[in-house]
Amino acid sequence: MRGWARELGFSQIGVTGVDLSAAEPGLLAWLANGFHGEMAYMEHHGLKRARPAELVPGTASVITARMDYLPASTPPGWQDIEFERLRRGSEGVVSVYARGRDYHKVLRARLQKLSDRIAQRIGPFGHRVFTDSAPVLEAELAARSGQGWRGKHTLVLSREAGSTFFLGEIYVDVALPASEPVTHHCGTCEACIAACPTGAIVAPYRLDARRCISYLTIEHHGAIPEELRPLIGNRIYGCDDCQLACPWNKFAQRSPLPDFDERAGLSGRTLAELIGWSEADFLRLTEGSPIRRIGHERWLRNVAVAAGNALRQADDAALRAALQSVAAHPSALVREHVAWALAARPGA
Repeated sequence: MRGWARELGFSQIGVTGVDLSAAEPGLLAWLANGFHGEMAYMEHHGLKRARPAELVPGTASVITARMDYLPASTPPGWQDIEFERLRRGSEGVVSVYARGRDYHKVLRARLQKLSDRIAQRIGPFGHRVFTDSAPVLEAELAARSGQGWRGKHTLVLSREAGSTFFLGEIYVDVALPASEPVTHHCGTCEACIAACPTGAIVAPYRLDARRCISYLTIEHHGAIPEELRPLIGNRIYGCDDCQLACPWNKFAQRSPLPDFDERAGLSGRTLAELIGWSEADFLRLTEGSPIRRIGHERWLRNVAVAAGNALRQADDAALRAALQSVAAHPSALVREHVAWALAARPGA
């Protein structure tokens, strides 16, 4: 099975059982604190996340898979290069994982191919494929199956690959030998906590999504809280800071698949250019990208926040003109964030 997985672009697979009862108290406490923000589906699904056999009746084991996503052309010292992007205030920064093809599509198709190969060997079996698409405790399953350990930023960390990878699962009705979990290797390091721009990692292993820039720019539908806007900087889709600061990501692996290679137009563009994208431009330039899922309205909201932060660093006539061009946008959400950005002055 491991050979098949590698042929399909997976870096590692593991197996775990379905008893996740030890994770239930933590999940319930996280929900009770409201740390899931507007992600109401997490609350609606409740403990199904920690009970694979309830989510998919008959599940006896879970196969987990890891797929690295750094583009093949990623140079050494990539973390420093990404930090440098964040210092160029007039440039919009998209999270590394989102610069290529939508990972949901890539992983789902390849997990299904892996399932088909298993079926060819053992005969038909009940299974269901997941990748960040259902009430699944992905990180918990990955840690239990030996993919790595939970870092203090709550992501899964591997000694061989850092944290720059996607996770997927196959729920199967066949009892398989479980993989051995690995030990934790964060030690006293809290670089990820210190690096978080908004203080979203409120304690080791505890994330308040309501303050997380990835949540705010992707999952959150409404206005971004005004007190958090200056902390977002020029990040317009996602945030990599906790991963960039993590020492283990010096071992981050490059993907063998071209799917995650950086697409033209999603990196190195000025905010003035990006806010000038019409809805047709947005749909064309994000076709097949995970960015498309937020829609043009939230795209403009995010870029407007970054533009306001850029104008607080230095005035820019082209950027102000771009903002003025959408100041009367039909969306009240866009108008609010554009007005906030236009009110910005250097040093204010």
